[in-house]
Amino acid sequence: SFIAINDIHYVDDKAVPFLQRACELMKAGPVKPEFCLMAGDFTEHGTVPEFTAMRDLFNGLGLPYRGVIGNHDYQKQTDRAPYEEIFPDRINHWFEHRAWQIVCLDTTDGLRSSRTQVQEPTLKWIDETLPKLDKKKPMIILTHFPMGPGVTNRPVNADAVLEKFLDYNLQAVFCGPWHGLSEKKVRDSVITTNRCCPITSRNHDRGQQQRLSLREAAHGRAPRTSLQVQRGFARPSARAHARVTTLHHR
Repeated sequence: SFIAINDIHYVDDKAVPFLQRACELMKAGPVKPEFCLMAGDFTEHGTVPEFTAMRDLFNGLGLPYRGVIGNHDYQKQTDRAPYEEIFPDRINHWFEHRAWQIVCLDTTDGLRSSRTQVQEPTLKWIDETLPKLDKKKPMIILTHFPMGPGVTNRPVNADAVLEKFLDYNLQAVFCGPWHGLSEKKVRDSVITTNRCCPITSRNHDRGQQQRLSLREAAHGRAPRTSLQVQRGFARPSARAHARVTTLHHR
């Protein structure tokens, strides 16, 4: 099992109590997660103090965690040095967990948030890395920008990126940064965005809750439980839109 989270937009220590409650919820959920995925926008302004606070928070989880950079994690259009200093080797990367291949992609275009393109270094990394991966093992992709058709802020070359994975057993894609719930199906893959988890940003689907997505991957299946975090308390959500998605191991 694992946690997927996105768009924390950390600014300063005013967010710490809220984020500590979120961490407590991650560890106290109905299923114990084995790792955490963070789909970008760790910070609001891309500064070293912001990233340092986020690194310390995630280290306190007591879980392995992987993330991707978001557009808010840049200081300037071409300056992401603080992110790379605090989270080295976390631009494009992948790892394997219990026979699942998790591919973490940089889909940013600097600070831009709309009409973006996944940049050439990422496309080149995909082309160089995919031959090293097993086409039959189930795969998950983590991105910042949404890859689902019709979702706001989708990169203009998202289809070209997904086509590179046609021959692979791609089961799911987890994305930010729309700050809203969406679920799209592309062939056999379920592509989702989730609500954000900051105290400073609103959800664009008008939902009031901040969300963590809990997945349990066993025998190729990963039903999703949505966990709700609010400023004053944290509890499992019983709302109807806490949907369940199943991943099939082929």
